[in-house]
Amino acid sequence: MSKIKPAKGSPYARILGVGGYRPTRVVPNEVILEKIDSSDEWIRSRSGISTRHWASPQETVAAMSVEASGKALADAGVSPEQIGAVIVSTVSHFKQTPAVATEIADRIGAGKPAAFDISAGCAGFGYGLTLAKGLVVEGSAEYVLVIGVERLSDLTDLEDRATAFLFGDGAGAVVVGPSSEPAIGPTVWGSEGDKSETIKQTVPWDEYRGDASGEKFPAITQEGQAVFRWAVFEMAKVAQQALDAAGITADDLDVFIPHQANMRIIDSMVKTLKLPEHVTVARDVETTGNTSAASIPLAMERLLATGAAKSGDTALVIGFGAGLVYAATVVTLP
Repeated sequence: MSKIKPAKGSPYARILGVGGYRPTRVVPNEVILEKIDSSDEWIRSRSGISTRHWASPQETVAAMSVEASGKALADAGVSPEQIGAVIVSTVSHFKQTPAVATEIADRIGAGKPAAFDISAGCAGFGYGLTLAKGLVVEGSAEYVLVIGVERLSDLTDLEDRATAFLFGDGAGAVVVGPSSEPAIGPTVWGSEGDKSETIKQTVPWDEYRGDASGEKFPAITQEGQAVFRWAVFEMAKVAQQALDAAGITADDLDVFIPHQANMRIIDSMVKTLKLPEHVTVARDVETTGNTSAASIPLAMERLLATGAAKSGDTALVIGFGAGLVYAATVVTLP
């Protein structure tokens, strides 16, 4: 017989607060067009993006995360000292170690929480949310800070006509804590490694040797059509599975918050899922661009801030991207 005592966690977990940070510099399509042969009309028609935010040297991954975290903590009514774990999803923190989560935890005054980074691309927020839920229910932490943050402007090839206009910078954060009722549904997640070449970094870090290598600085590249087909058709199936796992239908939804990759993908998913007209759909990509792991919490924060969504609404969230990886779940909005 095991001598280990049972964990004293909460029966359920929920998102208690959300916060976001967008860099001060707003970059219109005209700036992108300085280095690629395209047009504002083409960019808008292909992606729905009109502007994006690019970080200054001072707006580091850690600095943006600290700003978003402060807002999420205030929104949740939770003090930094109560945070038992900090989970950061990012692919654009250039130090392999230590994890940027440890710096963020220290800068917000969280004491000595567990702190670690995860790399799951545009599905990273969903992965972090699932881990946070497990920690709260299992009893390893009462409150968990989950951050999605990217400085994708550092990994953008501005001469690549296929991707130069897509990416933006920003940070989104949520506080996950105990709940007396289910408020984060089962996560439908997974990976399709056979498609890993469709979205990737051009040059691995160990092959990059500065000017001596003759290589351009690493950037993100993708096979647009392959990604579009996969996102629209396969991710719609995953989204439906998340609804089924939560025991609800599309009619029960109030809000749909997909990864803000591309407006065409979002609109196609809405159509494929046959979402009712009453469902509010996040379309933050128009003015924020694709911020990878940060896109879902940033879109969630904007919907709540503008009144397009309200506390207690039932939302389907789904992230998908490089790997290829994905994660979808149904949540109650804070």
